[in-house]
Amino acid sequence: MNAISDIRGRVREVAHPPGLLASSGLALRLAWRQLWSEKARLASAIAGVMFACVLVFTQLGFRAALFESATTLIGSMRADLFLMSPMTLASFRPEPMPRVRVSQALGVEQVQAAVPVYLTQSSFRNPETGRRRTIQLIGFDVDAGVLDLPGLAPLRDALKQPDSFAFDTRSRPEFGPVGKMFEERGAFPAQIGNRDMRMVGTISMGTSFGADGNAVMSELNFQRVVKQRPGTMVDLAAIRLKPGADLREAQAALRAIMPPDVSVMTQAELRAHERDYWEKGTPIGFIFTFGSLMGLIVGMVIVYQILFSDIAGHLKEYATLKAMGYSNGHLSRVVLGAAVILAFAGFVPGAIASSVLYSVVTDATFLPLHMTTGRAFAVFGMIFGMCAGAGLLAMRKLRDANPADMF
Repeated sequence: MNAISDIRGRVREVAHPPGLLASSGLALRLAWRQLWSEKARLASAIAGVMFACVLVFTQLGFRAALFESATTLIGSMRADLFLMSPMTLASFRPEPMPRVRVSQALGVEQVQAAVPVYLTQSSFRNPETGRRRTIQLIGFDVDAGVLDLPGLAPLRDALKQPDSFAFDTRSRPEFGPVGKMFEERGAFPAQIGNRDMRMVGTISMGTSFGADGNAVMSELNFQRVVKQRPGTMVDLAAIRLKPGADLREAQAALRAIMPPDVSVMTQAELRAHERDYWEKGTPIGFIFTFGSLMGLIVGMVIVYQILFSDIAGHLKEYATLKAMGYSNGHLSRVVLGAAVILAFAGFVPGAIASSVLYSVVTDATFLPLHMTTGRAFAVFGMIFGMCAGAGLLAMRKLRDANPADMF
C-alpha cells in the first residue's frame, strides 16, 4: 500500500494518539491514496455514484415539476378563497357546481367579489396540419382581474370580442407554430372543438401532466365553445375579501352558509388538494419516489462492491496496521473516508450533468424543471448517506484483517 511508508513514520503518534480531527485527516489521506492506487476501480466507483446522483436528481426533478405544473393555474389566481365541488379530484377534471353558490358567497360581509371560473378540455385543430389535440380551456370574467398570467393584461379588451381566445405559447409543439404564426400575421382564425374561433394574443402558462396546452377566453366565449355545459353550472369560484378581512373568519362564515355540495378552501389548501391527487390518487408520484429509491440502492450496491473489493485486496496491509497499533476504529474511519470521498467525487459531476439534463428535458417537454439549492442539498444528503451506508456495510470485512495471519 502506498501510504504504509507514511504511516510507519508515525509510529510514535500511535503511542500518543492524535486528536479526532488529526486522526480523521490521516484517515482521509490514507483513504485517498488507497483509492488513487486503483484508478480504474476509482473511476468505476465515481461513475456509479454519478449514475445514482443523476437518477435521483431526475426523479425528484420530475416529481417537483409534476406538482409545480399542476398548481400553476391555481397559483396564478388572485383570490383569497375558492369554492369548488367536493367531488373534484383535480383542476383538469373538474366537477361542476351550481352557479348560484357564487351569488350566495356575496352574502358574507367580508366578501368583496366572487368570480366564476370555467375549466374543461376540448380539441384544438393544428392550423398547419389540421390534426386535433386536446387542450385545456379556461373561461373567466376578463374584467375581474382574477387571473394573472404573463401577457394576459394587454389582451382584456381583445378577449371581449366574440369567439376570441388567447393561446399559451408554452403549449406542446404538436399544436402547431401558433405563437410564430401570430407574430407574423397577427390575429388569425383557429378551431376549438367544433367552433371557429379567432386567436387574438398569446399568454405564457406552461404544460402539465394533465394538459398539453392551454387557451384562455372570456366567460361568454367559453359557453359558446362548450355548448353542452349548462350556464347554471361553474367549475370554480374565486373569492376576494375586503381589505382587512380575516381569512379564517371569512372561510368559516362561507362554510356556515354553503350546502354540502361546495368546499371552501384557501389557495394553499387548494394547491395541497391538487398535489395530493397527483401524489396519492395516481401512481405517478409513487413511481418518481420509487425511482429515486432504486437509484440510491443501485448506487449503494456499486459503492459497497468497490469498498469491499478494496478492503479484501488489502487485508494484509490492514493487518499490518493493526499490528502497528492502529485500532479498528481508526481503520473504520479510513473506509468511511473513502466513502465520503466517493460521495463528493460523484456528486459534483452528477449535479452538473443533471443541470444539463434539466435544460434538455425542459426544452423537450415544456415542464418546469430547474435546479434548486434545496434539492441539491437534499440529493447530496441522500448520496452521502448512500455512500456512508455502503461504507458501514463494507467495514465488516475489516474483521478478517488479523495480525496473526501475517506470521
